[in-house]
Amino acid sequence: MTAATAAPAGLDPNAGTPEGVPLIDRIAITTIRALAIDAVQQANSGHPGAPMGLAAVGYSLWQDALVYDPAAPHWPNRDRFVLSNGHACMLLYSLLHLAGVRETDAAGAPTGREAVSLDDIRAFRTVGGRCPGHPEYGLTPGVETTTGPLGQGLANSVGMAIAAKFLAERYNRPGFELFGWHTWAICGDGCLMEGISHEAASMAGHLRLGNLCWIFDNNRITIDGSTELSCSDYVAARFHGYGWNVQHVKDCNDVDALAAAWANARATASRPTIIVVDGHIGWGSPEVQDKAKAHGEPLGDAEAARTKAAYRWPAEPRFLVPGGVRERFAERMGARGAAAHAAWRKTWEGYRAAHPDLAKELETMWRGELPAGWDAGLVTAAADPKGDATRGSGGKALNSIMERVPWMMGGSADLSPSNKTMLKGAGTFNAPEFGGAYGGRNMHFGIREHAMGAVVNGMARAGLRAFGAGFLIFADYMRTPIRLSALMKVPSLWIFTHDSIGVGEDGPTHQPIEQLAGLRAVPNLAVWRPADANEAAEAYRWAMESRTVPSVMALTRQNVPTFDRDRCGPAAGARRGGYVLLDAEGGAPEVILVASGSEVATCVEAHARLAARGVRARVVSMPCTTVFDAQPREYRDAVLPPSVRRRVAVEMGSALGWGDYVGLDGTVLAMRSFGESGPAAKVIAHFGFTADAIADAAERTKR
Repeated sequence: MTAATAAPAGLDPNAGTPEGVPLIDRIAITTIRALAIDAVQQANSGHPGAPMGLAAVGYSLWQDALVYDPAAPHWPNRDRFVLSNGHACMLLYSLLHLAGVRETDAAGAPTGREAVSLDDIRAFRTVGGRCPGHPEYGLTPGVETTTGPLGQGLANSVGMAIAAKFLAERYNRPGFELFGWHTWAICGDGCLMEGISHEAASMAGHLRLGNLCWIFDNNRITIDGSTELSCSDYVAARFHGYGWNVQHVKDCNDVDALAAAWANARATASRPTIIVVDGHIGWGSPEVQDKAKAHGEPLGDAEAARTKAAYRWPAEPRFLVPGGVRERFAERMGARGAAAHAAWRKTWEGYRAAHPDLAKELETMWRGELPAGWDAGLVTAAADPKGDATRGSGGKALNSIMERVPWMMGGSADLSPSNKTMLKGAGTFNAPEFGGAYGGRNMHFGIREHAMGAVVNGMARAGLRAFGAGFLIFADYMRTPIRLSALMKVPSLWIFTHDSIGVGEDGPTHQPIEQLAGLRAVPNLAVWRPADANEAAEAYRWAMESRTVPSVMALTRQNVPTFDRDRCGPAAGARRGGYVLLDAEGGAPEVILVASGSEVATCVEAHARLAARGVRARVVSMPCTTVFDAQPREYRDAVLPPSVRRRVAVEMGSALGWGDYVGLDGTVLAMRSFGESGPAAKVIAHFGFTADAIADAAERTKR
């Protein structure tokens, strides 16, 4: 049902909203509260308290500040709204419904369907529904990003603000301001307690992101109880220290004070803004506030009725949307957004005529495509027994792509010289007072791996091809944003070097063991571990062509030989995830050696050892198990013939997962412990990753 239901005569909810606020606005605010109560009650799970307490904040933000056209939710210069405390998702679903946000297809054309209907809200937290327990990008139209673990949305919002600054600097021209959106994010105590909020806020303050505003729901409650149990931070002082503009609204229902705070945030161009809004989780009787403080419980039928009575709201019908509420959204937020969008469309048409080349770039970016000839610089590397570290060859591939994809940007968590990710001649993204420019494409994330991951996802959600880099061991600090990139199906690029015990002297703390297996366990994530320079180029080619699968690059610190492709299989085979690099001579293979990364070269040496012993061996390079597993059965069987049961897998990491490729009769040479500190060659030999050891294992393996 989508038609408005008439309000009963005499309906006059106040729910703490100051006198003087027009009746229709008070009714609209209470509609949001009641929808949250009803949806959580019907689902018998969820968090009613936060959306009840934030109803006036969300309503005022959307009605008084957000520049957003509900008929065109993908309009490029729309303001972005992020609900970082995603458990309060009924606030967002109610706003999407009441604002009349429409669904559009991939080309931006309306489908005729509401983004969130009342039926969708009735199906809150049900399998196959559009209103899951936390907002999910790609599932619910109008949701800008997936916010689950607290704090992720805050760092996403920093990435969106960075993207707006970058796009404005690169593409705006005198008389043609295409980009200038603001990003608004609501957060709670939990978001600010999580360490990622410190990293993200510090970064945003340093970058002087005046197009960013966080709204802190200062309700002083967590699941355990009062915040006095665990946190006594002085938030205003904390954010003053970050260099933010700090505003304070003492009553979350004071819509006039809220509107003034939004205006102040938009007018503050030189630094980000945080608005501390004092509120209460739940509104109504003391009993309902106590019930809401449980944070994850429905109110129950009796308490829901008492709460609605306190709001001067009828207990029935449930999911009531009184007449005039949708119309109120349309006459304020809808009209403002439609006018801004129409003006932008006029500017865009003029821009296309005045700057056709730049307009073509933008159209390509918005379609999620790549420029013609984007991979022309991915040239074949000549055979070289000394070769290069794949971090070096990967860096060359990255730079060649960057030259031809102008909206690609990213950086490292203070490791760009080691990661080889510096984009040559591309400038530094930074506030001008620190010697940078917002058109620079090299990000210096600082030692902030966790925030870097979520910032990259925010940049990717704004249309950029974004990457973040570090050592593979530090992927543990980034597991949540990496996982969320896979869940959202955004093509974020994760570049990790120092991929094995080959790190050497830095020792066990920096030698990854379980990281590859853990990353490969993430659905919809392609983990690439190329064996030489040409495989690295092919891995980057696959990653860039992917629109819905993010990629991890796991690259070596130490040199690896560049294979002679006249003798070995073509490197293009790497794009199928696994391929025959070197086959047996003189007949069908008797044993298969399968490996990834630097260990492939050692398997090639073992191939020669086995040939000298009269054993015919095949070497299979497996740079990406996820992509290989997606190949047709016929191809996989051609690479790993079921009839050849003598198999040895080799990887200087966890053995987990390699049993899928060697079977019960095979052998896995892998790490069964943490590493050791010492020169890389000695550490590798100490743990038995040598050609002789591989050849011996092949001979011992059952026939």
